[in-house]
Amino acid sequence: MFLGRENEVAALQEFLNKQSGSMLIYGKRKVGKTTLINHVLANKNNKAYYECIRGTLKDNIDGLVKVLVEERIIPVFLDFSSFQDLFKYLNSLNGDFTIVIDEYPYLKSFEKSQTVDSIFQSIIDNYTANIRLIVSGSHIGMMKDMLKEKNALYGRFSSVIQLKELNYYVAAQFYPEVDVYDKIGFYSVFGGSPYVNEFINPNKSLKENIISTILNMSSSVFLYADNLLISDLSNSAGAERIFALLGNGKKKYNEIEKGLKIEKNGGLSKQLNPLLNMEIIIKNFPINRPDDSKKSSYEINDNLLRFFYAYVYRNKSALQVIGAEAFFKEYVEPSLINFIAKRFEEQCREYFSLMVKSGKIQGVTNIGTYYYDDSVNQKNGEFDVVLQIGRNKYDFYEVKYHKKPLSEREIDEEIRQLDELKKTNAIKVNHIGFISVSGFESHINDYNYIIGEDIYSIG
Repeated sequence: MFLGRENEVAALQEFLNKQSGSMLIYGKRKVGKTTLINHVLANKNNKAYYECIRGTLKDNIDGLVKVLVEERIIPVFLDFSSFQDLFKYLNSLNGDFTIVIDEYPYLKSFEKSQTVDSIFQSIIDNYTANIRLIVSGSHIGMMKDMLKEKNALYGRFSSVIQLKELNYYVAAQFYPEVDVYDKIGFYSVFGGSPYVNEFINPNKSLKENIISTILNMSSSVFLYADNLLISDLSNSAGAERIFALLGNGKKKYNEIEKGLKIEKNGGLSKQLNPLLNMEIIIKNFPINRPDDSKKSSYEINDNLLRFFYAYVYRNKSALQVIGAEAFFKEYVEPSLINFIAKRFEEQCREYFSLMVKSGKIQGVTNIGTYYYDDSVNQKNGEFDVVLQIGRNKYDFYEVKYHKKPLSEREIDEEIRQLDELKKTNAIKVNHIGFISVSGFESHINDYNYIIGEDIYSIG
């Protein structure tokens, strides 16, 4: 099923309308790069899609030539000693061609990275007059390096697409008939990878889908989550320890050091940097403290992996011994609502982002969390869904993932807490709002009220 990606489809089609050029497409594994490319190329002629293998350059040259023969771009198999010679030959043919080199980082398996990039710099500079070259890959760190000034390929790509997971709104089309409460649950657990969402059975409950996929040790979803880090990282064991520590929460740098029992000598930074570069984890700052490193925190940037490392990773032996049904009941069910509630806060921030981008909300300059320090009462904390208005005004939203409507008493309690913080100048409140999946018992005073249906009615 091909969903969303309107901007990416438009950018790729615009590129394909040119006679020649080069484009870079990258994103993590199973995010839909190949599907996007093949979707747009479906009705195009003179095209060749080649997925690189972990082999020598010669192995991959021969592999590309075979595809070119199958696509009838060249008549018979010809032996080329280099990629430059192959593209020089293609450049001499009549007509124009679209050539896709997917999983480009695999070309560096038996060759220095700089050498491979220099080869393709030469190809783009000299042998693409009649070729639209698309270079794609899943190793985000390596692909992003190709855009840096020090790299031989710097400035060679006329178009760049970073493909990310589908947002909660688009992903819901995989399970359109379920109610909003469960849509939030599905996205919180399975995330926005099209590959992963294809395995969801929308006619079964969230529990049933978790048991049949993530807790099924022979399922493709389990294997994807279990092996994602191993495939692209040399120090996957260190990465897995960090993931297990982060789980479903956020951790500050010193908390990670302490949790992993790492000496305070900069060693943790060396482990975090590749994960940050690959965007598997993210570093967050409160919107009112964007330059305060002491208030920054790290978290896993993938809902499925959050779930896997929160529940499954440390307990795989138990899963194998007691089975998925019992494992769900003993390990997952007691805290699943809390897990989803934290992820729902993130979906609410994305909801506001989509509303701002569509022009339905005006004046918002940032969206995120807000750190407060109440020195009078000697307490501090963080609000999770806050909109910055202009330079120094903030809209605060309290988010509830409940089966029942939010009561007037609960609303009053939240307002009292905010009023106390206002009195001590711990926060700067512009407006107060509430987001409740199941609605509200009543609306009091001039506050903003958003229900679950609103979150899924932005179109």
